Order: sequence, then C-alpha cells, then structure tokens
Amino acid sequence: QAQLVESGGGLVQPGGSLRLSCAASGSTLDVYAVGWFRQAPGKEREVISCISSSDGRTSYADSVKGRFTISRDNAKNTLYLQMNSLKPEDTAVYYCAADLALRRYGCYLLPGKSSWGQGTQVTVSS
Repeated sequence: QAQLVESGGGLVQPGGSLRLSCAASGSTLDVYAVGWFRQAPGKEREVISCISSSDGRTSYADSVKGRFTISRDNAKNTLYLQMNSLKPEDTAVYYCAADLALRRYGCYLLPGKSSWGQGTQVTVSS
C-alpha cells in the first residue's frame, strides 16, 4: 500500500501562489501516472493534473491550465504542484494520487487502483 502525504496548503490572497508537495513511499512515482485532484464542498471531485511516469507527459484541466505546473523529483519520491494566480474558486482540499491513467483527453482516477493521501486545505480569500 502506497503512502502519500500532502503538505504546503494554507490561506492565500487572490493572485497569490502556493507550492504543494507530496511525499510518496516506495516506487509510487514510477508506476503509471501520478497527479493531483481537488474536492470542494458541493462540487464534483476534479482531477486537475497528472504526469506520466514513463515519458513525463503532463496534462492539465482547463480550469488550471496556464496557472498550475506539476513536477516530480523521483530521487526524493516527491511530487509538486506549483499554483500561481490563485482564484477564490481554487479553494478546496487538494490530494495527490498515485496510479492514475493519462489518456488522450486527460487524467483519470482508476477505481480500485488509484490511491491518495489525507489532503491539504487550500483557501483563497481576501
């Protein structure tokens, strides 16, 4: 069972930036795709970005494209999400996830296979 621990969330003003980190156990970052999803009250779960473990290809949801950047450090088993130009609608609990699928039109959680951590709260408010 993979261990995933998110950190870096907090309260930030609109237009500000945060960098989220995800520490992963074992070879988690070397299997399929890894990425991030978010969950806000009253909204559907949204997979926002992932990166392929095989070729480094990345994908982003339209809602964050151009503002967020996903990256990884395999030597440290760590995944990052750089979040710039934050908006109030970005407020959510953010989770890093392992064993996602990266397909032609985006990233997908895989029922019974994908795993994630406890999440970290991001609040964007003035």
